[in-house]
Formats: sequence, structure tokens, C-alpha cells
Amino acid sequence: MKRVLDKTDEKILEELTRNARLAHNDIAMKVNLSRNAVRLRIERLERDGYIRGYTIIKGGPPSEVAPINALIFVYRKDRMRGAEVVRSIVSMPEVVSCNVMSGDLDIVVTVEAASSDCIHRVWSDISTLPGVLNTVTSFVLSCTK
Repeated sequence: MKRVLDKTDEKILEELTRNARLAHNDIAMKVNLSRNAVRLRIERLERDGYIRGYTIIKGGPPSEVAPINALIFVYRKDRMRGAEVVRSIVSMPEVVSCNVMSGDLDIVVTVEAASSDCIHRVWSDISTLPGVLNTVTSFVLSCTK
């Protein structure tokens, strides 16, 4: 039986999905671990079957692991003093863009991830940030341009 992946394992897999040749040290900086801790986690992920050779097997057949895109609309408690929320959001590896808006809407975050579970984790991380009042998430059904 495979182990349940924690957030750090998920981030390591996401980084390796983007670039399977990424050095352990580069991954370590992105997930806030030592190079050796990353190496040990990657070895465990290989033993558990999440990584086979240079291919990450996650989810189902290739048609099911195409990236999923979502928009997360974020409302801050205090727009004028909520810069830490923006800094936290842009540091998340799944965030493709983060736009501070005028008008009623505060922040629009574009997220690309390997699964809806990853999108859910990003949403959860954002919604629990100090300074976030509310969020609304919409999945992209199709892209016409």
C-alpha cells in the first residue's frame, strides 16, 4: 500500500513534473528542506512507485494528467495593508499569475496543477492566509484562445 503524500511530497513531484532534471539543491530551496532531505524523499517516492525512472506517475492515464487550470478570486480583509497575502500567493509554485484588481474584486489568481486535489490544496492554503476574508474558485472548462 502506497503512503499518503504530504504537501512537501506533492511540491517535490510538481517541481519534478516541470523539470525532471532539477537538482536536489534547487528543489530543496523551493520546498524549504535540506538537499539531503529532498534526496531521501525522492528515493522514497521512487520506492513507493510515484517516480519511475524520469517519469512521474500520478493519477491515471496520460489523458487524465493534463494540467488543470482554475481561477481563485481572493478578497482581503484590508486591501491597503494586505501585501503579505500577495507575497504568499506568488510564492506558490502552482500560481501562474496573480493580479491585484480595481473595483469590487480584489485579487485574481490563475492556478495550474496536475490534479483537482492540488488545486484544492492551493485554495486551502490561500483561504487560510491571515488577511484573507473570502475566496471563490472557478475551474476552467475550456480555453478558446
